Amino acid sequence: MQLRYSFRLYPDHAQRSALSRAFGCARVVFNDALRAREDARAAGGPIPKAGELSTRLITQAKQTEARSWLREASAVVLQQSLRDAETAYKNFFTSLKGERKGPRLGAPRFKSRKDARQSIRFTANARWSVTDSGRLSLPKIGTVKVKWSRTLPAPPTSVTVIKDAAGRYFASFVIDTDPAADAARMPDSDQTVGIDLGLTHFAILDDGTKIDSPRFLRRAEKKLKKAQRELSRKRKGSKNREKARLKVARAHAQVADARREFHHQLSTKLIRENQAIGVEDLAVHGLARTQLAKSVHDAGWSQFVAMLVYKADRYERTLIKIGRFVPTSQTCSHCDHVDGPKPLHIREWTCPACGALLDRDINSARNVKKAAGLAVSACGAPVRPESVLAQRNEAGSHGFPPKTCAA
Repeated sequence: MQLRYSFRLYPDHAQRSALSRAFGCARVVFNDALRAREDARAAGGPIPKAGELSTRLITQAKQTEARSWLREASAVVLQQSLRDAETAYKNFFTSLKGERKGPRLGAPRFKSRKDARQSIRFTANARWSVTDSGRLSLPKIGTVKVKWSRTLPAPPTSVTVIKDAAGRYFASFVIDTDPAADAARMPDSDQTVGIDLGLTHFAILDDGTKIDSPRFLRRAEKKLKKAQRELSRKRKGSKNREKARLKVARAHAQVADARREFHHQLSTKLIRENQAIGVEDLAVHGLARTQLAKSVHDAGWSQFVAMLVYKADRYERTLIKIGRFVPTSQTCSHCDHVDGPKPLHIREWTCPACGALLDRDINSARNVKKAAGLAVSACGAPVRPESVLAQRNEAGSHGFPPKTCAA
């Protein structure tokens, strides 16, 4: 499977200027491609093909005075920007026809230089490389300092340079993982687990383990409010407002990074220790429209479950999602008696059928495990249902590279 490994970049002043020019060139080519397609559609003519757009918007445009500065960026970066426009339209039309899973996608929109995120992509034919000293050599950019933390498991097929809203630069490498190496890294286990996700406790396991919710956003709320107040007092368009905006973006980035690191550590621990995992398919979009919206977003359940999905597929684990309408909090895990819905403030209740005293969260986790068909593993039966396909994800990392990384 394909994964992304993300590493922090530290370009110097000249390299930041070169990256800014490359971001601008890629953005202009993308917008020109959208405009050419929209003009053709409005005129009722045929939609221009990718080869025609490449000739007109890149090769011929470089010869004109108005677009001569496109020569300052790598040709591969401009070609990849055209490919991104084609992919955006393809995803839009497949979503419009109902052939694409997930929420309905809108038509591609023009990019702005004020967008919070800017990116360019270099493929293998762009002749980028990692030097012996651990720097990333990019065409027409230079050798950029990288903060490494691990060895890349395989030679990368492409690298995307990203600038986020907080002004930080990252290099995102696309890697094809080796199934044999992944299997050796995570040997098979005979344990299974059912997980109930919550707000007071982030995760409750069927064995009674409760993992507290760090509440990263709540803890940083005071700092965020102060930074946002300072931003609102600055005059629009001023340099002080831009400084205040960066301060707000960096505060939010710290919260997001801490939450992502927590999710990575917990999901990896659960995947390492268990061969099969049962989890509830929560309606996050619906819960985010209630009074608990801020706490739901702070918990980040969707990101955590997505990590479980792709890590389960990578390490040949089994992940089973049960339906959101299964009454896990209403059913007794001892006798399967359904006692009906209960208010959230009731954390313990006694089963009227068997008299068992039940903890609401632990009981739900045990019912999740039952509904996933994993409870039989307590008797020693093998549990190896069919695996679930995983999505791509980015793994953040920092540090210095071993020598094998440059190779």
